[in-house]
Amino acid sequence: MAYVIRRILATLPVMAVVAVIVFLLIHLSPGDPAALIAGDLATAEDIQRLHTALGLDQPLWQQFFLWAGRLLQGDLGTSLFTQVPVSRLLAQRLEPTLSIALLTMGVSILVAIPMGVLAAYKAGSWIDRLVMIFAVLAFSVPVFLVGYLLIYGFAVQLHWLPVQGYTRLSSGLWPWLRNLILPCVNLALVYIALITRMTRATVLEVLHEDYIRTARAKGLAVLPVLGHALRNAAIPIATTVGVGIALLIGGVVVTETVFAIPGIGRLVIDSVQHHDYPVIQSVLLLSAATYVLINLLIDLSYRLFDPRIRY
Repeated sequence: MAYVIRRILATLPVMAVVAVIVFLLIHLSPGDPAALIAGDLATAEDIQRLHTALGLDQPLWQQFFLWAGRLLQGDLGTSLFTQVPVSRLLAQRLEPTLSIALLTMGVSILVAIPMGVLAAYKAGSWIDRLVMIFAVLAFSVPVFLVGYLLIYGFAVQLHWLPVQGYTRLSSGLWPWLRNLILPCVNLALVYIALITRMTRATVLEVLHEDYIRTARAKGLAVLPVLGHALRNAAIPIATTVGVGIALLIGGVVVTETVFAIPGIGRLVIDSVQHHDYPVIQSVLLLSAATYVLINLLIDLSYRLFDPRIRY
């Protein structure tokens, strides 16, 4: 329990540093936010009034503490472009992004780990070479290019799947899934390649350990041997899954843009174009908090794979 508490407390300074960086990146970026929001036809008096309304005439440190105080109370601010609370905008866009991310993550782990174990078991064979060629290609080709190829092949030519858009889960399982197949395949390829390569490398290293050779010499079947090897290689694989979350967060933005999905990724693009700083800040903080939370869960999962960590 003490280990869990220490790991949770360790995330607090990280989030504090992230909050400071996010605040400074927005406020120290080139251009006057009030002038950008007011538009080209605004007068100097209009810009000054907007400065006062947004609190931009106060010292930077005071702006930060006011912003942080509202943030701790759960107030993410109001969109400067739509005049809608940021929390409501995020809630409206959360389902498509969560659907893509969770489905992609689940499919990637279910596909990549068996592929990596098989490649390690068949090291040096044509199966191993085929898996590694796929992993290198999937990790090297840009996400947007794969997305357009998938759209051209399966949507434009074959008419099997829709070109773009999103259907909510409340409309039915198949309509929801039908709109997610191409985006998830597009995003999962990079994630599968990353996990496959790490799984192969770590399992291959464990398969050369003395206890694995002893198990084989005693006539233990292949599947139990691979199960023992995978369990002992689980910590690096779990770490890679956590690191891949960063790729997943960035890939969702590109994927939602390519497939015109109204998720948080599209919200970020629209907010950047309209200089909607409260929305940009909130999305950056949400992404950082998600990444920190996933890595915290990965750290805590180490206790399941290695009993020595419990002591």
